[in-house]
Amino acid sequence: MFEFSGLTDNEDLVPYLFVLFLLVYMVTILGNVGMMVIVQISPNLHTPMYYFLSYLSFVDLCYSSVITPKMLCDLLSVKKQISFIGCALQFCFFAGLGSTEIFVLSSMSYDRYVAICHPLHYVTIMTKNKCEVFILTAFLISTVQSTSSTNCMFTLQYCGPNLLDHFYCDIPPILKLSCSDTSSCVILTVFFVGFCTISSLTTILVSYILIMLTILRMKSTKGRQKAFSTCSSHLMCATIFYVTVFFTYLHPSSSLLEKQDKVASIFYTMVTPMLNPLIYSLRNLEVKKVIFQLLQTRGQGNV
Repeated sequence: MFEFSGLTDNEDLVPYLFVLFLLVYMVTILGNVGMMVIVQISPNLHTPMYYFLSYLSFVDLCYSSVITPKMLCDLLSVKKQISFIGCALQFCFFAGLGSTEIFVLSSMSYDRYVAICHPLHYVTIMTKNKCEVFILTAFLISTVQSTSSTNCMFTLQYCGPNLLDHFYCDIPPILKLSCSDTSSCVILTVFFVGFCTISSLTTILVSYILIMLTILRMKSTKGRQKAFSTCSSHLMCATIFYVTVFFTYLHPSSSLLEKQDKVASIFYTMVTPMLNPLIYSLRNLEVKKVIFQLLQTRGQGNV
């Protein structure tokens, strides 16, 4: 049995934090479910870009649901406990879904590269089968990564303190409690994090470098604006996710930074899954058009 330190020691903040994160979670559910439904029911959105977007919404919904409900319960609990098996399952799904999100974001960057740099061949390059292969590969790699990391960490021996200095099960606080040699788990973690991050980030960076070069060669100002608008939503989502993840995992350890880690963790486990569908719905003209059409249809039906 493990016990979380939680988000804060200040009991006066607990009611406000509970209401805030409950609202965030409700918006996350509505936003991501709404995005999946909109993509499914609108024939105009049955394209590779929105195929990936619907999977991003699905991953965000699951990703947030692995962490947030337990955290909300713990805010109202005196003892913030989780069983050994529960901690292993939470980490396994959290790690797998986090990796899946990375690969879905990189697949979306490749889709934008093809759409802007090879528009005449877009339909023949981004086929339905290729999109399905991208998604299946993302889930396969993420499953291997999460099960391997989970098996390594939770076969270690834990014979001392059981207080996890976090609000969910993550690698650094878990390894701190082990009385076994954790070097093999650290190496495995570095390998998988490095492989997933470098491969996906390289895909995104190369795609956007080629996109920028293509946009700069465009003579039409309207064409440039349209190309930028199709990329801006994805670029914002990817930037927010990577910046918060890098801040959390790629810095030297200190007590001050450990407190800031919790803030960053809140951002990419709860806030980012809420922001992604909002960014796409507010900045994407086609999504806004479908939403307005649905609202008008609903309004006419109520008259």
